[in-house]
Amino acid sequence: PPCDVVVGPGGRYAAAAKRLLVGVVGTEAPAGPSELLVIAGYGANPEVAAADLLAQAEHDVAAVPAIVVVEGGGAGRFALDFADALDEALGRRLAELPEPNGSVAAAALANGWMLMARDEAEAKAAAERFAPEHLELLVEGPGAWAASIANAGGVFLGPGSAEVFGDYGAGPNHCLPTGGAARFAAGLSVLAFLRARTWIEMDGSGGGEALALDAAGLARIEGLEGHARAAELRLAARAAE
Repeated sequence: PPCDVVVGPGGRYAAAAKRLLVGVVGTEAPAGPSELLVIAGYGANPEVAAADLLAQAEHDVAAVPAIVVVEGGGAGRFALDFADALDEALGRRLAELPEPNGSVAAAALANGWMLMARDEAEAKAAAERFAPEHLELLVEGPGAWAASIANAGGVFLGPGSAEVFGDYGAGPNHCLPTGGAARFAAGLSVLAFLRARTWIEMDGSGGGEALALDAAGLARIEGLEGHARAAELRLAARAAE
């Protein structure tokens, strides 16, 4: 039967159907191919980063695994050394995956990218611009980083908070915005089923006369005389009281 809200997980066909229904029924942010952006700071473990990127990559050939490596710690080659170690770990772990997981992950890795960030500010700016579905912070003091991250569906703090735990049980849910939609939307939650209402009650006090005069003036600027007269009717009623 007809309904007012359609939400929840689904493949590309469910996502396409929801887009056709925008404005007809309520729906959550678009959920396209899955995304993971890892930010690896000084001291991050390339094995952890590789394992998590591959876990994301095996979702779908259209998945997007990406990483930002932040130079720092006074070691001028940290980012380059990390990149080399990550490349080796990805190749080794990819070869160990069974099929069809390995082929799917290999295809998805081709969608991904790596950014070598000069500093923390550049890394954060990249994350905000990408607005990923999942953002994993393999950095020292991830809580401080998270405080300045606005655009992400789900943020995973520190090496113990694997994105895979969000897939399987950590919650609060796994319907998150993709494709940059985290810039304007959040993950599916009870808020998707709540509607805000506006209540207006004017009893003649609290500046109602000034508002009526303003409303009448603005209405006439727009050529809406009926609006103006409806506002002025309230002024006349109050004057008669």
